[in-house]
Amino acid sequence: MTSVELRQLRYFVAVAEELNFGRAAERLLIAGPSLSQQIKALERDLGVRLFDRDRRSVSLTAAGSALLPHTRALLERADDLQRRAGRLSGSEPVRLGYVNWLPSDLTARTATVAQLHLDAWVAPSHTQAARVAAGGLDLAVCWVRTEDLEERGLRARLLGADRLYAVAGGDDTSDVAARDTAVLLDDDTTSWLSWNVYAEELAQDTGARAVRISNGGITGPAFFDHVRRCSRPVVNSPKGQTTPLPPDLVQRPVTAPEIYWTWSLVWRENEDRPAVLAVVDALCDGVGDLGIRAPGAWLPDGDPHR
Repeated sequence: MTSVELRQLRYFVAVAEELNFGRAAERLLIAGPSLSQQIKALERDLGVRLFDRDRRSVSLTAAGSALLPHTRALLERADDLQRRAGRLSGSEPVRLGYVNWLPSDLTARTATVAQLHLDAWVAPSHTQAARVAAGGLDLAVCWVRTEDLEERGLRARLLGADRLYAVAGGDDTSDVAARDTAVLLDDDTTSWLSWNVYAEELAQDTGARAVRISNGGITGPAFFDHVRRCSRPVVNSPKGQTTPLPPDLVQRPVTAPEIYWTWSLVWRENEDRPAVLAVVDALCDGVGDLGIRAPGAWLPDGDPHR
């Protein structure tokens, strides 16, 4: 068997978690065709098919499902080896995890203060916060509540904010009041815990209609199908869409109130390494309030930046 590269294994994990080559390629910052070729090369080298795929869907094969936990464990061991080597050489990198959003000038803002290692395991907000608390990451860009910070012994600074919009059928692109929208909640709390908490409070505070789903359709083509079936405009998740908006759907600004999702940079409250704290300052200094404290803006009660 030809030797397998760690890079290919990280690609396998990314596609397995996204079940979408486009989203996985965007997350890995590589071209879609290149990712597809690398997965095919990995399947050839391993001698098994990892994914069943057609034009509309991607799913793990039995072999892919069996190999996924072993691959994650191997990558964790490789990362641990890299950390140990870094400590021995005196140049241990600062490990940063994220969900799906990062500042576009991340490298430029941190290059002069620390060696930054961008963790390849992209995971939901609650998972990344837990990894920082457990020591698997030094920093993470994620959505957190004040109670999460207190429970896990973390600190947070504002790094980014998204003003969320609604997606609707037809050609009306005018503003829509939050009370006249719908917001999706997914039964898969492993992947969507943070979004569900946010969405439930949004519905309670504004009168938006909470709609429960069970197919992961918070993003992707399945989200568009929910929009078409819903009688109200549907609030778009901060994970955004890698699939272009279909021509029969439009974006509509949400008002009364304007709803915001915040991205925090979190770190351990007992962190004292100069490199980690320097990255925090480099990324967060000068960010401002990004509109979240303007009249008419809405954040959930537990948001640490409210």
